[in-house]
Amino acid sequence: MTNNAFIHPEAQIGKNVVIEPFSYIDKNVVIGDGTHIGPNVTIYSGARIGKNCQIFPGAVISAVPQDLKFVGEDTLTIIGDNNILRECVTVHRGTASKGKTEIGNNCLIMAYCHVAHDCLLHNNIIMSNATQLAGEVEVDDFAIIGGGSLVHQFTKIGCHSMLQGGSKVNKDVPPYVIAAHEPLSYFGLNTIGLRRRGFSSETIQNLQEIYRKIFLSGINNKEAVAQVIELFPESVERNNVIDFIKNSERGIIKGK
Repeated sequence: MTNNAFIHPEAQIGKNVVIEPFSYIDKNVVIGDGTHIGPNVTIYSGARIGKNCQIFPGAVISAVPQDLKFVGEDTLTIIGDNNILRECVTVHRGTASKGKTEIGNNCLIMAYCHVAHDCLLHNNIIMSNATQLAGEVEVDDFAIIGGGSLVHQFTKIGCHSMLQGGSKVNKDVPPYVIAAHEPLSYFGLNTIGLRRRGFSSETIQNLQEIYRKIFLSGINNKEAVAQVIELFPESVERNNVIDFIKNSERGIIKGK
């Protein structure tokens, strides 16, 4: 640690933590072992940061939410292990709605990204530069969001999906797909990403056929889901697609 940073005496700092000059660590903050806090980082009350994270200069963690309904309730910002938060990333703490903003493990959040109140980011996510998540967005495992994307509040982004840079996301993006164009729409299966992560050729082929049925057959989502259940053997991936569509409150993106 360094003597040139302000560290509140009630903050809990783990072993082998580096806190560089001019950073501010508030009370009611927990920082896990091996984490590196760069210079000029601000970490406010309610932050819970895991092990072996890297937080780069100018980041602001656990600031109060930009929500006019927030009245100072006791909420948290939970950041897991092995995360990289690049320059000027902002992560706001939760509101009474969910009580916490949460980022899982092994995520890369590039410079100038914003994660608003009550968002839930799972594991192994990449948010490219200047991506902005509004309140209560959920992003599932291994999703990749292209730079400069704008994600509407309450939107869900499925696992293993990939979004084109500059995307305007106001509908839910199902798992395993590539989403692109304006308005944002289905652009195909994220085949390369799935192969890199060890999905079998059979699984990828089945997912391609499932999404042809959903997006390219000209029938509505309810009918398409019913046909997918009837025509395709049960699997984790098939069930993920069906459950995502059934549980979508904002509705999913359209086909090409």
